[in-house]
Amino acid sequence: MSSQTSQSYDLVVIGAGPGGYVAARRGAQLGLKTALIEKDDRLGGTCLLRGCIPTKALIHAAEVWQLCSKGARTFGITVEGATFDWSKVQKRRQLATTKGSKGIDLLMKNAGVEVISGHGRLAGAGRVEVETSTEKLTLEAGKIILATGSTIVDLKGMETDGKKILNSDHVLELQHLPESMVVLGAGAVGLELASVMQSFGCKTTLVELMDQVLPLEDPECAAVVEKGLKRQKMKVLTGTKATEVKTTDNGVVCTLENAVSGEVQTVEAECLLVAVGRRPVTGDLGLDSVDVVVDNKGFIQTDAMMETAVPGIFAIGDIVATPQLAHVASHEALVAAGCAAGQKEHPIHYHRIPSCTYSNPEVASVGLQESAAKEAGHLVKVGQFPFAALGKASILNEPHGFVKVVSDEETGKVLGVHMVGPRVTELLAEAVTALGFEADLETWLEVVHPHPSLSEAMAEAVAAAAGRPVHGQ
Repeated sequence: MSSQTSQSYDLVVIGAGPGGYVAARRGAQLGLKTALIEKDDRLGGTCLLRGCIPTKALIHAAEVWQLCSKGARTFGITVEGATFDWSKVQKRRQLATTKGSKGIDLLMKNAGVEVISGHGRLAGAGRVEVETSTEKLTLEAGKIILATGSTIVDLKGMETDGKKILNSDHVLELQHLPESMVVLGAGAVGLELASVMQSFGCKTTLVELMDQVLPLEDPECAAVVEKGLKRQKMKVLTGTKATEVKTTDNGVVCTLENAVSGEVQTVEAECLLVAVGRRPVTGDLGLDSVDVVVDNKGFIQTDAMMETAVPGIFAIGDIVATPQLAHVASHEALVAAGCAAGQKEHPIHYHRIPSCTYSNPEVASVGLQESAAKEAGHLVKVGQFPFAALGKASILNEPHGFVKVVSDEETGKVLGVHMVGPRVTELLAEAVTALGFEADLETWLEVVHPHPSLSEAMAEAVAAAAGRPVHGQ
């Protein structure tokens, strides 16, 4: 491999996911000569290529299938001979990622960002080494932003092979739909993919070690989701751990143990999906060449402006110990790139970060849960309103779920909003805006919501929290 004379940039970004490409574009917009390094053959990172976008494409396909095969007759419509073609479902999923990646290519080109294909790593302060397929480059960088993302966690004794023991990447590339599957982990990734598999007719067993699905979400919301999964005939086992997995000629045999009772059962399936979390990609980043501080889990430590212990080197996204969400990475990118360009930036308020799970029904939340609000010393007042009472939910035939508003009874300040039900991942934007502007109940009550709409549940929950329910109790 040949070597090349070093090149100089104001900003070098390593990693082209939703953190990296946003940082590169913003840096270029602010007048910095910028290079973006990506080892994958496409831009977009995990979110676009193997995460958010492709999984949501599969989820939407599953929703369309369920409507055609079962739900349409509720509205007086008959879909004769409805079938699905799994290969075409996957082709549609691939189309969404390809279109998105090409869009990022165009964004970088229009911004004047130089994209370099190769593996980038630090080579001391202010220097980045890039190993391409043909040469080794050395880049001199005034500022550096690390945005290398995360990768899937394997479990000892359940290492994925892409055939019988799968991770989420493998599921997105399945050439045929399995007849049965065990999904280990009921966080957002496991839950969403389990829902897709079950919707398309794969007999699915969902296993979660904690005592509820979606362990990070409001318990009442999680309970509604679990009931919904069971209505879809999915087997859901919470408070359960997998103690052993054996592969057989026909698939896998999973030994499962209830964490409380100790009861043991075995479940056979064509394959096992391991969806138990992600870890930061920081192992081959040249961190030993600088004094960047890394914790024992591999996360890089930064200040509120995303700058590491080494001046001029920033870290964003899944490699820092903040929520591993694409929208978090993108906002951290704006902060880091702004600081790299000498601008004054505001720190991110992580307690206002929205969270969405695209299950059926959906779950969405922002801010504090009831328990956390009480632990923080608030005198808590909760307002709640069910979707079943809304005309629009009845029209959609999606009556399950509710909106819950958590507030401080003394000040009226809104502390959190938690929702489960139809299209709540879209409704959440109103709650995020309200918390972002530090709204109190009295101010929010002045907002007029359209009728008929699902957003009326938000208005009613706010009114209930304020002690002035209109249609609720």
